[in-house]
Amino acid sequence: MKPSCRILSKCRNLRSFAQQPQICPNLPSGDLSKFKVFDYNRKIHSYPYHLFGFRSEFHRTQKKLCSNQPSFGQSRICFRVGLGRNRFLVGCDSSDVRNYSTSVEPGVNDKNFESVYLKGGVNVKPFVVDKTTEDEEILRGEQGDVIEKTVESERNEDLRVESRKTEESEIEKEAWRLLRNSIVTYCNSPVGTVAANDPNDKTPLNYDQVFLRDFVPSALAFLMKGEGEIVKNFLLYTLQLQSWEKTVDCYSPGQGLMPASFKVRTVPLDDSSGKFEEVLDPDFGESAIGRVAPVDSGLWWIILLRAYGKLTGDFTLQERVDVQTGIRLILNLCLSDGFDMFPTLLVTDGSCMIDRRMGIHGHPLEIQALFYSALRCSREMLVENEGSKNLVRAVNNRLSALSFHIREYYWVDMKKINEIYRYKTEEYSMDAINKFNIYPEQIPHWLMDWIPSEGGYMLGNLQPAHMDFRFFTLGNLWSIVSSMGTPKQNQAILNLIEAKWDDFVGQMPLKICYPAVKNEEWRIITGSDPKNTPWSYHNGGTWPTLLWQFTLACIKMGRTDLAEKAVEMAEKQLPADRWPEYYDTRFGKFVGKQARLYQTWTIAGFLTSKMMLQNPHMASLLYWDEDYELLEICVCGLTKSGRKKCSRWAAKSHII
Repeated sequence: MKPSCRILSKCRNLRSFAQQPQICPNLPSGDLSKFKVFDYNRKIHSYPYHLFGFRSEFHRTQKKLCSNQPSFGQSRICFRVGLGRNRFLVGCDSSDVRNYSTSVEPGVNDKNFESVYLKGGVNVKPFVVDKTTEDEEILRGEQGDVIEKTVESERNEDLRVESRKTEESEIEKEAWRLLRNSIVTYCNSPVGTVAANDPNDKTPLNYDQVFLRDFVPSALAFLMKGEGEIVKNFLLYTLQLQSWEKTVDCYSPGQGLMPASFKVRTVPLDDSSGKFEEVLDPDFGESAIGRVAPVDSGLWWIILLRAYGKLTGDFTLQERVDVQTGIRLILNLCLSDGFDMFPTLLVTDGSCMIDRRMGIHGHPLEIQALFYSALRCSREMLVENEGSKNLVRAVNNRLSALSFHIREYYWVDMKKINEIYRYKTEEYSMDAINKFNIYPEQIPHWLMDWIPSEGGYMLGNLQPAHMDFRFFTLGNLWSIVSSMGTPKQNQAILNLIEAKWDDFVGQMPLKICYPAVKNEEWRIITGSDPKNTPWSYHNGGTWPTLLWQFTLACIKMGRTDLAEKAVEMAEKQLPADRWPEYYDTRFGKFVGKQARLYQTWTIAGFLTSKMMLQNPHMASLLYWDEDYELLEICVCGLTKSGRKKCSRWAAKSHII
């Protein structure tokens, strides 16, 4: 049984919590006989409190203990604390615990992030708040210790800079009305937006669910509008879903996996009283087409968590014990050792925005760019202590290796293509130039005459003896946003888009990939997928939601002229076409054959793009500049001399 609104709000029917173990931060002093320990076989055991060595602590880096922000609704939400493998302490509290923050302190040198420990014991008395001024409060502990707490969030000063004030157009007002109509509530609190909200669609399939990746532009629109509560709720509720049991054919994937989507369902109570309750029903890929795990969901969740802190100034959310644990679980899943020889993530086909078979299995650029972004986010947000230093070190090492790998081996321009054209093959050597044994015959004929002399881009995929020369827009845009590419490479990507504007934009921005696969190649790569026919859907279709990511990349590189041109084009056409999901044909002339109308991330992407252009200062909080420290990190242990040499030193001048 899934946890319901009744359970989350009133903590009744504890038997239902077996699959969603939680714990509240304010444990009562004295007898703990009310608390139970559950394992996943749903058996209930009682333990005396002295068996649990919990300690509670407020970390010294926290900005504030709790927030008094206005909310859409109050509900009881319980937090989880691990007691070992598959066991959790369950409790509840009547306070609005969403606003509490606690630091993480796992065991020293503990590489398993399943357990979280609290300092001070379960009998610690709660802090007493003494009001002093409007801007400051004093927290007094049991021993009379005084801790100063800033009440007002330490908002980033950049957000106070005057933006380009413009009155909302009628199109923007209509877009905001549609976006607000797509909001999903759970326990009277907003928790996300549905994928599409077409009132005439009688068969919504899963478009009436809240998708993690789809909600990102909606979240940014709300954050830039100053409405952060829906984003906070979304982050916390999806975090709770992370701990649910996920099983496909008796196999359970990694603990840190985030759901692709969730739906709020209304179901009758068990007591035959005729009453109903709301439940969250997540999909981790068990119902997805092809049963593909959503690899990008956890990466988007981390990226959105950082954006929430940057745009609201509320950094206490990312410092909470449950949030820190969620970050660690995702990283633990991504950084786990395997058989791969490369720092890139190895995934199956359809594990990202392109969620159908499109020949992107292996090391697709989109996943690598989001992975790199999530690592940089985690590097900023992880609370550093004895228990996290190993993870922080692993993040730094992976960032350095991944940055070098992508910049050196994924980049193609006229010079690189000519180099590949003259490759020697079957090289068996430490100093091989053609490290991946790429055959020159793989260079497609269309690429020779198509690529301009002043532009370049990142390959769609790279594996032994295989280069995917297709241009994948999302991966290249996030290479710019995250500074995964060099400044020169980032500028060249935008130069390419400008030079080939008709190919990437045409009559509507932007192509999801270029070019489309056709004929026999289409049959082999897609498996004759009738939805991914040439220049449709994921096979060269046009997706307006990519507009906000294009705008962010243009603002970072100082090319707002390109973004303004694309936004103006979309503003003229999208309302008339009823905000479709995607467009078909080579130049994006027709609404997609199976496109849903009033697609939420199309609407949100447009609004976010408009607000970014009106307030570039706020947009600047969402991207990363070059991190030169990463260029100096090398942990391979190879010296500049000897039989084995580090390839980084040979290419270092080119990378910088």
